[in-house]
Amino acid sequence: MVKKIKEFLFQNKNIRQTIAKNAFWLSFGEIIGRILRAGVVIYSARILGAEQWGVFSYAITLAAMFTIFSDIGLSSVLTREAAKDPLNRDRYFSTIFVFKIILIIILFAAILLGTPYFTKIPLSRMLILLTALMIVFDSLQNFGKALFRAIEKMEREALINIITQSVILIAGMFVLFKYPSPENLAFAYVIGSAVGLIAGVSFLLPFLKKIFSHFDINLFKPIVAAAWPFGIVGVLGAVMINTDTIMIGWLENAKAVGFYAAAQKPIMLLYIFPSLIAGAFFPVFSRLAGKDDEQFHSLLEKGLSFIFLLALPFSIGILLTAPQIINLLYGAEYQSATASLQILALTIITAYSASIIANSIFAYNRQKILIGYAVIGALGNVILNALFIPFWGIEGAALSTIFTQILSVGYAWWKMKKINNFSVFKNLKKIIPAALLMAIFVRLLQLLDLPLLIIILVAGAFYFLTLLILKEKLLFQMRSLLKS
Repeated sequence: MVKKIKEFLFQNKNIRQTIAKNAFWLSFGEIIGRILRAGVVIYSARILGAEQWGVFSYAITLAAMFTIFSDIGLSSVLTREAAKDPLNRDRYFSTIFVFKIILIIILFAAILLGTPYFTKIPLSRMLILLTALMIVFDSLQNFGKALFRAIEKMEREALINIITQSVILIAGMFVLFKYPSPENLAFAYVIGSAVGLIAGVSFLLPFLKKIFSHFDINLFKPIVAAAWPFGIVGVLGAVMINTDTIMIGWLENAKAVGFYAAAQKPIMLLYIFPSLIAGAFFPVFSRLAGKDDEQFHSLLEKGLSFIFLLALPFSIGILLTAPQIINLLYGAEYQSATASLQILALTIITAYSASIIANSIFAYNRQKILIGYAVIGALGNVILNALFIPFWGIEGAALSTIFTQILSVGYAWWKMKKINNFSVFKNLKKIIPAALLMAIFVRLLQLLDLPLLIIILVAGAFYFLTLLILKEKLLFQMRSLLKS
């Protein structure tokens, strides 16, 4: 039994087992990591208060956005090319790594010099410096994870995530208890990211030793040609995701940023699931795209069906229990975030499908399509935020997000159907009724005035029991996969 478990968790035997293994490790690492991060987020929001936590959240948002500029698609190219062509893996790693370091150095200097002119919310010099260091460490970590995904060693990525978030939790709790401030909390994040990077380097040493011997300037053009469309998509995607917080900071104040961050955090926590599923499928998609379109078609439909199986109950559940979620996590001070959380809950449905659709398009080397998707999302979000925030505040930012996601994801969906004419709605005939029945059940549980955690557990069990009664084939396929 132990031997079988080890083989399942640490060896790649066939497509189904490899996807399941990858999904397990990505899920395990991200879920544990985000639970650990959630601990420090909730504690910091309560200790710092809405205004000071708004300042910290604004700095973290800038870090997340600028991290994309330090990559511009290089990590995605490394994952795809190293998975497709193992013989040239060292050449791609070494060449892309050198370009990555150059980008990081340029971005680090730009952040230190340019951030004070980029924000109306006052950020101290120390907070800006710590934000820049966080970007450097996170960017290098993500680059290492790109290689781990290419060689389908997701267990390493999981370990790095858990180490990073554990250190952030311990250091964050300590500084918040002893010396609470946005700067000290940012310092805890930097320490955690640095420790995680050191752990990653220990796995990458065999590749790092070959950097100079395998660097190939002749790969520059093909790398740039493959990376720039995905880089633009990444940059525009970062703008789309982070525009809300940045524009709230411009048009409102730090307290409003704190309230909106409180609404975003539960949603962002749940965003891990589609990225994990898409990440597990991506190496296999890369091998099948253009070579076995029928099997690609089948895998894509199954992946999307599973995405919706999770997205619908998450979205409906948060929409119905938002006031209780805000009160449980942050306290009465943050009740102003309730309406935004309810609106953002709807984005789970659109965002979940976007992850696997985007990866499918990229696997077919049609990443230029994603530029249109990202342009619609980024420009739409900026324009609608400018129109909505002055009238409706943070709720306007949430509305802007859902409208732009519907437009941008719809565009990507339409383009992917032209590449490989998949269909998913035929597979939702039992999932949608089960989700609607769950919504009614949640309302009944709320009438009994039960604690939120009890409602979540009981409603979740009711949903999956309903799917079993309806004989939803996805559940049986998952059970069969686990047994095999």
